[in-house]
Amino acid sequence: MKKYLSFFRIRFVNSLQYRSAAAAGIATQFAWGALELLAFRAFYQTSPEGFPMSFDALASYVWLRQALLALYMTWFFENEIFEAITKGNIAYEMARPIGIYAMWFTRSLANRLSKAVLRCMPILLVAALLPAPYGIGLPPTPAAGIWFIITAVLGFLVTVSLCMLIYISAFYTLSVLGVRIVITTIADFLGGSLIPLPFLPENMQGLLSLLPFASMIDVPFRIYGGDIVGNEIYQRAALQVFWLITLTSLGALWTRHALRRVVSQGG
Repeated sequence: MKKYLSFFRIRFVNSLQYRSAAAAGIATQFAWGALELLAFRAFYQTSPEGFPMSFDALASYVWLRQALLALYMTWFFENEIFEAITKGNIAYEMARPIGIYAMWFTRSLANRLSKAVLRCMPILLVAALLPAPYGIGLPPTPAAGIWFIITAVLGFLVTVSLCMLIYISAFYTLSVLGVRIVITTIADFLGGSLIPLPFLPENMQGLLSLLPFASMIDVPFRIYGGDIVGNEIYQRAALQVFWLITLTSLGALWTRHALRRVVSQGG
């Protein structure tokens, strides 16, 4: 465990150095969140009734998504991992007395978390100071706030587990670009990154809630806004645990299978 904590600490501290990129990201994400809220506001004003979420809950959803984007963006990958596979540097990784899947998983956690630490608080602080209904409010109950933290951590782990499968797919293809585009597009649309899932057709809601994509950002952000309450919270959290175990187990087994067949050429 100590060696993985060391990998985590090294990657985390190293990523904290990119403060200029973080400042640019904060400005971009705040501007994008403001534009998105203004667009939704126009729809809400034209027809106040019939929307699946209150505008206050939607505002909290949008600002949380922008503040914690680094944790849940499925299109963010470390090129070092892809290059290790495609250029043969995986041979050096295999020589280390560590599990490759666990090492890459730990590095991904640290890299994403460091980016979120730099960007999260400034965005949330500004969003909290905005006038109602455009700003972010507190969770409806203390219990909702606690469950938000629990499900946000689980959603973060599920996101990394899904991205790990994309890394591993590089063992089996000459170019992983196609896989990345397809999976990230599906994950963003069906996970609530583009629009909250309640705004999609009602007859799709049951199926969408069962997919791993909803276990990423949809569950914690809707719990925070009070859109998911009661026993549904426990059901959604249990589903997050199920997908986390399933995806990590699949990733570990797939990595083991790939490493048995991998051939490193060159010298």
